[in-house]
Amino acid sequence: MAIFVISGPGGAGKGTIVERLCHDDALLWLSRSWTTRARRPTESPYAYRFVDRATFEANIDAGGFLEWVEFLGNYYGTPLPTAPEGNDVLFEIEVQGAQAVKTRFPESVLIFVEPPSRQHQEIRLRSRGDSQENIEKRLRKAEAEEEIGHQIADHIVVNDTLERAVAEVAGIVESYRKA
Repeated sequence: MAIFVISGPGGAGKGTIVERLCHDDALLWLSRSWTTRARRPTESPYAYRFVDRATFEANIDAGGFLEWVEFLGNYYGTPLPTAPEGNDVLFEIEVQGAQAVKTRFPESVLIFVEPPSRQHQEIRLRSRGDSQENIEKRLRKAEAEEEIGHQIADHIVVNDTLERAVAEVAGIVESYRKA
């Protein structure tokens, strides 16, 4: 079993890339992150496991997360993976979570996805319905995330064209399976 981590700032297109990868590759098992934030109107109900604060905090107390963080007043967490036999694990998480996975699973492969520009990132954040305040916070946070992401990543993928980015990430996954 291989462990792949897709990380990057908000608005980089991680979720869309991961959705395509999982659709095209039956051997990838997505570890669904948890959050206490409300689902965005345009967001799939499967984007996260949406839970209330009490449920999230109970899972913290039970040791059920690899890592968790509070950001913009909501919890986000990465559950311990429980992939079916024969599947590779895929995490879609932010940079802090990627660091935690790499610490716990040093053999994991970190793929950092970034937008082609801050302007593209802002357009993507707006299109998904983020508030102006959250957009500004995410854009500021992206600079630090990209600096760390470049330091810890095994691979960096610029999501300038979705099809090309998906193909590049799929190629990375395949190369590790063949190794």
